[in-house]
Amino acid sequence: MTGSEHELIDGADAARVAGRLVHPGPTAGRREIEDLVTSLRRAAGRAVAPVVTITGLLPADGRDLSTVPLSTVRVVDRARWARSGAASMAAMTSGALRAPSGRPVPLVAELASSAEVGAALAFMSTKILGQFDPYATAPGEPGELLLVAPNVLQVEREMKVRPEDFRLWVCLHEQTHALQFAAAPWLTEHLRTRTQELVRGIGDVSMTPWQTTVRVGSFVRAVYAAVRGREGAPLIDGLLTPAQRVTFDEVTAIMSLLEGHADVAMDEVGPSVVASVRSIRAAFDRRRAAPAGRDGVLRRLMGMDAKMEQYRGGAAFVRAVTAEIGTPGFNAVWSGPQTLPTAREITDPIAWVRRVHG
Repeated sequence: MTGSEHELIDGADAARVAGRLVHPGPTAGRREIEDLVTSLRRAAGRAVAPVVTITGLLPADGRDLSTVPLSTVRVVDRARWARSGAASMAAMTSGALRAPSGRPVPLVAELASSAEVGAALAFMSTKILGQFDPYATAPGEPGELLLVAPNVLQVEREMKVRPEDFRLWVCLHEQTHALQFAAAPWLTEHLRTRTQELVRGIGDVSMTPWQTTVRVGSFVRAVYAAVRGREGAPLIDGLLTPAQRVTFDEVTAIMSLLEGHADVAMDEVGPSVVASVRSIRAAFDRRRAAPAGRDGVLRRLMGMDAKMEQYRGGAAFVRAVTAEIGTPGFNAVWSGPQTLPTAREITDPIAWVRRVHG
């Protein structure tokens, strides 16, 4: 491979670094692990019907969800999630991470940037309970739902919640994401395009390899976190051009919508579906609000708390619009890019209602 063929971040290199750095997580006996995997798969299947009922959405391709899955379910460990995350990032940014004007990328910069992103993925792999990935499968096929078994086990032990209830609650959130992308198939490419607009041209190979590494690693890590439903790093503010800031705010508004909608769905199923749903939500919010010690420092350094308010705002947007015009009126949001809320409308739901519904 010549220098000009390199991208600023190599997904395979990032995946290798992440796989080596990942901590395996809590220990469990073979029987407990087998039961956990079976339980998570069962929960993913059970989550589909309640999600359809609550959201009022159906896949745009007309598939029969009693025979065709909403998503391809994989129960994985942390290392496999990190490798999948690197592959997903590569799929989303393919072709957009080359140096401007066709100049060669210094190999040392590529390797260092890939290592930084791999390290970030390794840390994130210890926090993710589940993730729906529409980029992991071929177009037209159900996306992939990854359930990170050691993290689910660790969190339910720490919170002392009912395991079966907690696993179903997690799957309700992720299957809501699967249904969002199935009901609005244009969304996958829309997010990919916006992500590529963000990262295109960020590399300036006239900088030193170290400067390139710091800029590229920080930028791509933050953009990937935002697009995957995490929180963008605070350092991104100093790296964006005005045009990129507009696109980043647009992407953040979309993710606020997706995450808020999924949060509402997982809570609104009620005790008839998840008996301890209210106590789970209370315990989960307490845990999320107060990360302790070294973990809390790392979360803040990576920016993983910076946008939490926006995701709460996403849920508030969904509830406000639904209260105003009902679920069918809210579901106009999935009609196309033109009906997505803007960053301003996420905090002013009635402005979205007036624009879209008149």
